[in-house]
Amino acid sequence: MKLLIVLSALVAVSVADLQLSEEQKATAHANGALCIQQEGITKDQAQALRAGNFEDSDPKVKCFANCFLEKAGFLANGQIKPDIVLAKLGPLAGEDNVKAVQAKCDSLKGADNCDTAYQLFQCYHKQHAQI
Repeated sequence: MKLLIVLSALVAVSVADLQLSEEQKATAHANGALCIQQEGITKDQAQALRAGNFEDSDPKVKCFANCFLEKAGFLANGQIKPDIVLAKLGPLAGEDNVKAVQAKCDSLKGADNCDTAYQLFQCYHKQHAQI
């Protein structure tokens, strides 16, 4: 649940080096499970997204990303909340690192809220080495 955890502690970075509390992990897991159920995707689809497999462009997968990011507080109505992202990820990955990724990713806009969330998730995942 590595990438989903960071999205809950932000959109998608490699959390191998990040130290999340058990409470943060539990919250991310619960949010992920709720969004899987809400959006009607399979656990395999969620795991593929978490692993960085962006080949599945199923609208439900995109809406899963939106649900997860909204529950984490990073998105609201298709708009990124940069202050919240920085507040949650900064202590884990370093503020300068998070700001560098934000500069590359936060202006992305998709066709709708779900597509925007999916693009943000993908961008943060691709930039994970910085965080």
